[in-house]
Amino acid sequence: MLRLEIAALYCGVNVLLLLVLAYLVTQGRRTHKITLGDGGHEGMSRAIRAHANAAEYIPAALVGLVVLSLFEALPVWVLHAGGISLTLGRILHAWGLHTGPFNAGRMFGMILTWIAYALIGGGLIWAGLAQ
Repeated sequence: MLRLEIAALYCGVNVLLLLVLAYLVTQGRRTHKITLGDGGHEGMSRAIRAHANAAEYIPAALVGLVVLSLFEALPVWVLHAGGISLTLGRILHAWGLHTGPFNAGRMFGMILTWIAYALIGGGLIWAGLAQ
């Protein structure tokens, strides 16, 4: 598997995750007949936050993964470690938000997301300085 194909894999999965989270918000709006905001429904508020939080973190990480994939000197494991951490972290965090306000899914999801950011950001700095 080529580096850009690795990045494409994680980009695709995370874009689909955003789609699923957007669908859950739309489904909640239709069910509760809410056109704007959360209508005072806690579950709706959690669905909105799960989508918004993923939309805040995923794009920058995916841009970073694609740029990292362009550097041949970078070990492939960095791409996989960043992609897996991001993807698993975002899934856990979204699941955690849907199941309740405070739980292990949310906590571990954020930790994995921050690990992904550290790997991707560190890899980008290394790649930029190593040339």
